[in-house]
Amino acid sequence: MTLVTLAQVLQPALRGGYAVPGLVCLGWEDMRAYAMAAEAERAPVILQAGPSCRDHTPLAVLGKMFRHLAESVDVPVVVHLDHGYTLDDCRAALDAGFTSLMFDGSRKPLAQNIAETAAVAEMAHAAGVSCEGEIGFVGYSGGDGSAGTDPQEAAIFARETGIDAMAISVGNVHLQQDHEGELDEARIRAIEAITTVPLVIHGGSGVPLRQRVGLAAGSSICKFNIGTELRMVFGEALRTAVNADPQRFDRVAILRETYHPVFDAARKVIRGVGASGRA
Repeated sequence: MTLVTLAQVLQPALRGGYAVPGLVCLGWEDMRAYAMAAEAERAPVILQAGPSCRDHTPLAVLGKMFRHLAESVDVPVVVHLDHGYTLDDCRAALDAGFTSLMFDGSRKPLAQNIAETAAVAEMAHAAGVSCEGEIGFVGYSGGDGSAGTDPQEAAIFARETGIDAMAISVGNVHLQQDHEGELDEARIRAIEAITTVPLVIHGGSGVPLRQRVGLAAGSSICKFNIGTELRMVFGEALRTAVNADPQRFDRVAILRETYHPVFDAARKVIRGVGASGRA
């Protein structure tokens, strides 16, 4: 069993000058490829179940799938709830065997975000697992814009919630399909100057690769969430498999052909944040 908490992989990353990828899962095919990629790279990995994943597959099932994968590899695996919006969401993930809870109160007033995040952190820590919070709403490509994180508010939020990791809004955007979302490094430096908690970038797929590499090695950013760029690889592989033989209908045979492209892409992501060889 290589199941670990978020704090157990992010604290070494903070000290060691690298980041750990939070890989956004949608189903068995991608989560298996991510776990195998982590083992191939000898890297820790965070398997994440976000809202769309949870809409498709019940949390109780996801917990068993993630934990099964953790048992099948010998590198550290974090089973992480991504964007839990209520205490009940987080409690359900805890009951399902998750080792890390991300509570997203970023749309709420600061005092309410602090109070609700602190309650989740207290529950998580009592159960021996980790908690990630978010201060400053991170928007969506083609949707709501990002709010931006105020450094002074971030310091208060980190101190008063007791979280193990803090997601920040510094020019990053969810669901961006290119690598042109330049992050605001001045804002990042202002936040890390007055906080000690490991920082998290949601929407990491949109960050230019050179900046992702540099920040992983030389900042307090210890976790990049990567989903869109890997989902695009999966989609392309699936289209190729389906179009190769219009008469084929066995979905197991079709889905099997997505494995290697996603596996290879996940290995590239892992190398790009400096996590290879850190297990």
